[in-house]
Amino acid sequence: MATGKKDSRWRRLATESIHPKSARLDRLGIERTVSLLQSEDRKVLAALRLARPAIVRAANAFRDTYLAGGNCLLFGAGTSGRLVVLEAAELPPTFGTDPRRVVAIIAGGRGAVFRAREGAEDRADDGARRAARVRPGDLVVGVSASSVTPFVRAALEAARRRKARTVLVTASRPGRARIADVVVRLDVGPEVVAGSTRLKAGTATKMALNQITTSALASAGKVFGPWMIDLRAGSEKLRDRALRIVGAACGVSSEDARRLLGRARGELRAAILMGRTGARYAEARKRLDAAKGDLRTALESRGRR
Repeated sequence: MATGKKDSRWRRLATESIHPKSARLDRLGIERTVSLLQSEDRKVLAALRLARPAIVRAANAFRDTYLAGGNCLLFGAGTSGRLVVLEAAELPPTFGTDPRRVVAIIAGGRGAVFRAREGAEDRADDGARRAARVRPGDLVVGVSASSVTPFVRAALEAARRRKARTVLVTASRPGRARIADVVVRLDVGPEVVAGSTRLKAGTATKMALNQITTSALASAGKVFGPWMIDLRAGSEKLRDRALRIVGAACGVSSEDARRLLGRARGELRAAILMGRTGARYAEARKRLDAAKGDLRTALESRGRR
């Protein structure tokens, strides 16, 4: 019999479903609960493998946007919002990206990073307002485990109206309406704690974001082989890492690496180019500029030593 009540739009979402092994979760005890969680976490890698084609398309969009001078804006709420903040914060020290060009926008603002502001995710108006800075040539990545978060959906819709590229990372089916150019669906199934997307969905999302940004920026010339060549050596550990990178890349001692970095004004790209070709700093910079910063291209332009 009809009740006259509006049907829940969340009830059918995979992220809100009940896990069949969680009926007595409160009585399983710690050891069996950890075992169940670990068993479920194995599904994350399977979900990522299935989503690989979409992850590749998202990474291509990220790389192409960054190389063309566009901005990459990551929107999320709750757990998803904190994950995009983490991703954006870690790219500058790793890849030397401009923090003004890869930006995380979390529902509820900075305070929501440290304390949950659950109502903020319902503010579609805020999502649209904060996407007002988007321009054609930019990329907006919306992260929403449920795919229906109003803040994120509104940001994606605003971005599409502004002719920006769009990506949705989700753990649910986004429905029939085309919400983004690329949908990365991470089908991890119901959570052990129903609706707690900080679990499998959050883990899969973190890994997908890592794969998108790392593959994009590596192919954009932000690494040389396995090495970070745009790291910001702002600590003793990172200064030591910079020396080890130059030493390994050039096959020289730590002291020679230190001298190279000094002559290269602390720039790893220039130091490696100088160490491998014998070029002076001015020549190294000229060759790097001609190669648009790509170290391997600069090395190959006149052959390696």
